[in-house]
Amino acid sequence: MGDRARTPTLTALLCLGLCRGPCDQVQAGAAPKPSIWADPGPMVSRGSPMTIWCQGSLQADVYHLYKDRVSKPLDTEAPQNSSKKAGFSIESMSTHTAGVYQCAYHSRRKGWSERSDPLLLVVTGVYPAPSLSAHPSHVVTSGGNVSLSCSSEVTGDTFYLLKEGGAGPPRQMQSRTFRGRWQAVFSVGPMNASHGGTYRCYYNSSSYPHTWSYPSNPLHLEVTGVYREPSLSAQPGSLVFSGDNLTLQCRSGAGFDRFALTKDEGLTSPQHLHGQHSPYFPLGHVSHTHGGQYRCYSGHNLSHAWSAPSDPLDILIVAPSPQDYTVENLIRMGGAALILVVLGILLFQARDSPGRLEDAARRGYDPTSWRRKYI
Repeated sequence: MGDRARTPTLTALLCLGLCRGPCDQVQAGAAPKPSIWADPGPMVSRGSPMTIWCQGSLQADVYHLYKDRVSKPLDTEAPQNSSKKAGFSIESMSTHTAGVYQCAYHSRRKGWSERSDPLLLVVTGVYPAPSLSAHPSHVVTSGGNVSLSCSSEVTGDTFYLLKEGGAGPPRQMQSRTFRGRWQAVFSVGPMNASHGGTYRCYYNSSSYPHTWSYPSNPLHLEVTGVYREPSLSAQPGSLVFSGDNLTLQCRSGAGFDRFALTKDEGLTSPQHLHGQHSPYFPLGHVSHTHGGQYRCYSGHNLSHAWSAPSDPLDILIVAPSPQDYTVENLIRMGGAALILVVLGILLFQARDSPGRLEDAARRGYDPTSWRRKYI
């Protein structure tokens, strides 16, 4: 789904204002136009401090800061001696400090400069966070497409999609209602390595365009098929007895230091790629649940680009060999037989003892005579 029509003014301000460094667009004239930028950035969470910087020529002796195109300056600062730039501090970002800022400077030789390009300051964290999801999956094959859906239970007129570390302005789209929620769907693709990364989305109200919601949950887009596929092997083998140890190894070319293992992903992309630094995946003492088809991927640390999947490796878990059961059963049967023999002997002796005493009495034998003999 493509983006709907954007608000021209806001788009222009975003393109000009959402940059982290000085916007060095200087025109010729009596006094060059100054540069303006925000530190740590033009999007600031509510309650956080920030600084607006303005830098003109080395002859600048005073700087003025303007807000929302009002003719009267909001603040005045003297330039720092070393860099000849001025900083305007905001101790706590709020809905009142968000807006469009410009600056100008004065020099004794050339008078007042023209105003800088506009800088849009956005305060975030005013409305509840939206949710961000990927369809069909956040793991996408190179050349494929993915849809990122940003939705909220709270009314949002415009949704914004940002990528961490992205140089351009955020993408924006007007909201639509779907099943009782407000949402916007951003299409990303055809995918390549540059599309991988962490994305978040926001929304705002048209009545307060500089006041945004909390950021959504981070969504990590992973791109597969960027590098050549690795190979996957099993130790001691792909046919394993239940209870035995099994380790899978993902082999790839030199330079790869991140590996991921998937199971039974089928024809679709895996739902998750949990990377680790070791190419070895110990599965421990296996059971029937470990059986299935495995694939692995290789990549580079701190990157969201992955190789193509390895060829599938089928792991079959079988029951222990019958010999193991035979030996165990023989031991059990032998122990039981020995116990029965001992019990039989004891019972036989107990039954035969009274008969012997009766025979001795008939022959006139006194069982206590031995005591008299030796006393």
